[in-house]
Order: sequence, then C-alpha cells, then structure tokens
Amino acid sequence: MSAPRLILLHSPLLGPYSLRAAAGELGALGLAAEAPAWPKLSSIGEGYYPALAQAMAATIDGAGDDPVVLVPHSGAGALVPAVAEHLRAPLAGVIFLDSILPHPGLSWFDTAPPETREALRAGAQMGQLPPWDDWWPPGALERLIPEADDRARLVAELEPLPLAYFEEPAPPLELTAPGAFLQLSGGYETEARLAGRQGWPVVRLPLTHLASLTQPLAVAGAVASLAERLLEVAGG
Repeated sequence: MSAPRLILLHSPLLGPYSLRAAAGELGALGLAAEAPAWPKLSSIGEGYYPALAQAMAATIDGAGDDPVVLVPHSGAGALVPAVAEHLRAPLAGVIFLDSILPHPGLSWFDTAPPETREALRAGAQMGQLPPWDDWWPPGALERLIPEADDRARLVAELEPLPLAYFEEPAPPLELTAPGAFLQLSGGYETEARLAGRQGWPVVRLPLTHLASLTQPLAVAGAVASLAERLLEVAGG
C-alpha cells in the first residue's frame, strides 16, 4: 500500500492549531498530513456525533480518495467510529494520540472520573460549560504551553461548550480498522494499557498532553513510525 494521508483530528474542545505544528513536521518528513477543523460545537443544535462525523468525513473525502490514517487527539478518539462510518476513502488505520478510546453507547460524562463529571456539571451555566482553558487552575496552561504566542493562538480558538455534547451517547459503532496508541502524558496511561491489551502497537513519550504543539518534531516522528507499522499490518 502507498503512503496514506495522515489526518490529525483535534479535540472538539480545542481547535486545529493544537495539531498544526505536528502536521507541519510530518510534511517535512515527506508525508501527506492535514489537520482539518471540526465544526464548532456551538454551530450544532443536536446530534453532535453524527453532525461532526459527517462534516469531517466530507472534508477528508473532499481532499482526495487515497487511503487515510486517522490520528485523533484527546477527546477526538470517541468520534473515530462515526467518522469511519461516513468515510468513502479507505481507512488504513487509527493512531490514538494521547486520546480517549471509542466508547460506543456511552457519553463523555459516562467515561469521565466522577469528580471531573460533578465539577463540570456544577460549573455549567444555562446549558454551557466554560471554555477548555477555564477548566484548569491558574498557571496550568502556562506550564503546558510555555510560549505566549502559541498559548494565545490556541486560546483564540476556544469557546464555551454545550453541556449536551458531554451528555450525548456515542453511536453504537465499533472500530474495525487496525489501531495504535501514542501516549504523551500520564493522564492516558489507562487508555495505553487498554490499547496494548488489544494487541495494538503502543509508544510512550514522556512529554505533555499538548506536545503536538510544543514538541511537534518528537510527536511527528512517533506518529510516522506507528503509521508505518500499521501499514505493515494492513499489507499482511
């Protein structure tokens, strides 16, 4: 199989800027890489999973019909089966990038730690949660993203988030494509272990959750290596 397009899927709570640096480094390695944007959650009235999946699949298919490897980051992992359901382009594999895994039939809140779920619900106002950067204590974002310009550009893409998105069950769809997991932070150790139990390749880099922005070369190198391993699996 020829080298696929690598589609980096940002968390719906963030924007595409969080992955653009990593996509650029993949391009510098000679790989076709894109970091398209999901529709804003605020633009969707109901049915978040199907609306997001249909829009993203149309964006991916509109750029070509070559095989693709999806690289979901953070919360985007839950959306992968729905995107795959709508894609016309062949799906060669999925590399979960410090990401939650698909949870068919369950909501984001169903899979979150109870203390996180209750804290977010307590902070909701008129059916909305604060933007993602307001979820964290003072100084946390500065430690994750030391460069002020990068931080400002990431924050500029954020917006208040509809509570209904976190309460909506994911469609009852299973992922059938080959998978791999790239762990960047300790918060995704459970997901990395689950991926390993499924026989997926797992790579651990001791970085941070937003290393795709702050250390994109290291992330791009690991993604490229895992993509090559997935193609070997697909090629038999």
